[in-house]
Amino acid sequence: LLLGTTITMSSNHWIMAWTGLEINTLAILPLISKSHHPRAIEAATKYFLVQATASALILFSSMTNAWQTGQWDITQLTCPLSCLVLTTAIAMKLGLAPFHFWFPEVLQGTTLTTGLLLSTAMKLPPMTLFFMTSQALNPTVLSTMAILSAALGGWMGLNQTQ
Repeated sequence: LLLGTTITMSSNHWIMAWTGLEINTLAILPLISKSHHPRAIEAATKYFLVQATASALILFSSMTNAWQTGQWDITQLTCPLSCLVLTTAIAMKLGLAPFHFWFPEVLQGTTLTTGLLLSTAMKLPPMTLFFMTSQALNPTVLSTMAILSAALGGWMGLNQTQ
């Protein structure tokens, strides 16, 4: 987990950042499914599918930006389509609203320590990408997702029965 986080947080190239995110995803999957319970296997499958989709969107965003600008540098994100796709992809990786529906279901199928890892340490690399590209991303969209995530998280948390 530390290797992927370190690679993503210290990279300036999109492919290296993507590689670090993928290392993190592949490192946490055995921890999610180690109990061999059907709920844990379902959680690992959901986690993998969502993270793979978000990773594909990050690759698409970086390739679109490189095609438009000729730059693979993370801080040189200038293509509007790339900015929108990257915002969507990182929101999926972080479990931000409106891309949050997978996260509670995955947490239900994991142990407490794995859930703690998923809720904290696994959020650091995508947040780093948000910070590195924040000057190019739409602040209105980011603020809306933040407010929506906080409001829906609190409101839906009241509805929890398990």
